Amino acid sequence: MVQMPELELAVSATTRDRREGEQDGREYWFISDEEFDEKLSGGEFLEYVEFPWGQRSGTLRSEIARIRDAGKIPLLDLEPKGALEVKSTVPGAVTIFVEAPTFAENERRLRARATESEGEIEERLDLAREQLSQAAEFDHLIVNDDVDRALVDLEELVKRQLSASMSRP
Repeated sequence: MVQMPELELAVSATTRDRREGEQDGREYWFISDEEFDEKLSGGEFLEYVEFPWGQRSGTLRSEIARIRDAGKIPLLDLEPKGALEVKSTVPGAVTIFVEAPTFAENERRLRARATESEGEIEERLDLAREQLSQAAEFDHLIVNDDVDRALVDLEELVKRQLSASMSRP
């Protein structure tokens, strides 16, 4: 994040196909199903999720180590299942649930992306309904009804969390 140079976004590994314009190591680490299985059996994932449409994504422990070795704080962009797994296993982890202002707006945004088939869109919408039921398990909630305001809210929340963690012994 440009506004918070002490943070660095952890790049997730995924088995999905690379979309036009995406670069390995920037949007995701693009790996095969076989590589994913090997890393999973080797305990290399901090968390992972398997989607109903077959794709798997997860955070590699090596990515967290790389960020920490650079003297930065890892920021993870996770599905709710993965975020709750991290919250339960990583002391001090803070979870933030970001949601669209309405389910209809969530659907509109998904369809406007035009990166998934109609069948996958329906699966994603079913998953989104399930994920909304998990929002109360998160430490914080941000409604993304206006991206600029939501970004300011997120930045203020993260700064408060960082300040609080630095003041603890």
